[in-house]
Amino acid sequence: MNKSINIQTDTATLVIYDLMSLKHRINDDADWWSLPEDEVEEINKGNVLFLNLGDDGNYKVDIKSDIGEYTGSLFLNVPTGKVFIGAGEDVTGGDLEPDDSDAISGEFITLEPGSYEVKYKKHGSDVLISFTKATFTENSLEEGVYL
Repeated sequence: MNKSINIQTDTATLVIYDLMSLKHRINDDADWWSLPEDEVEEINKGNVLFLNLGDDGNYKVDIKSDIGEYTGSLFLNVPTGKVFIGAGEDVTGGDLEPDDSDAISGEFITLEPGSYEVKYKKHGSDVLISFTKATFTENSLEEGVYL
């Protein structure tokens, strides 16, 4: 898959997840993930990936079939195949979740349901990511991911 998505974030964060994986967070506060223990818990379960970008602003997310050298990789569970890639502030919570409206900064991609290894790398205001079938089904972070 080769695709580019432009996002604008006011939380310096890129989020990647299948909406079904965070349905249990819909009634939480909108900023539930700002608590490090909640953020890391959901990443370690493979429910969501939060990539902290360092600065607010505009970013181009390039999805490639392979990104060669990469900063890191994490497991992501994709139960339905509908994956949101966008600004962290648009993650499920506060009785809201991403949709196709203009108020949301990001897009949905379609993958075959299953387990994925998501490789990532930041280069300036570009973020490169790739999705490949994974053999592992959990992450073991002690803190969030900072690019």
